Formats: sequence, C-alpha cells, structure tokens
Amino acid sequence: MFKIDNEFKNANISRTIRFTEKLFEELNEYAAKNEVSFNYLVLQCCKYAMDNREEKTDKE
Repeated sequence: MFKIDNEFKNANISRTIRFTEKLFEELNEYAAKNEVSFNYLVLQCCKYAMDNREEKTDKE
C-alpha cells in the first residue's frame, strides 16, 4: 500500500523529467488531496517503485 511519509523532506538534487498530460494531472490531483507537494509525491512514487522492483537474474 502506498503511504505518504517524511523521508524526503531535504531532497535537493534538481532534474528535469517529462510526464504525459494524463499522468501529470493524476499526480497533481493525488498530491493536492493528500496535502503534499507534487515533487514530494514523485519522490515517494520513485522510492516505492525501487523498493518493490523485481531484481533481474542472469537467466532473464
């Protein structure tokens, strides 16, 4: 389950990324409903994806 926490309060490395319009709108809406910044939500999403990824093996 996705949960908002305070792990990324001091993020300070800047990058430019591009979103589809639909995904951008969905993320903006979710961030607003949960009273967090868009940037903070994107960091949380990336962390969640990395923590829950499947590692590739030599057989794949």
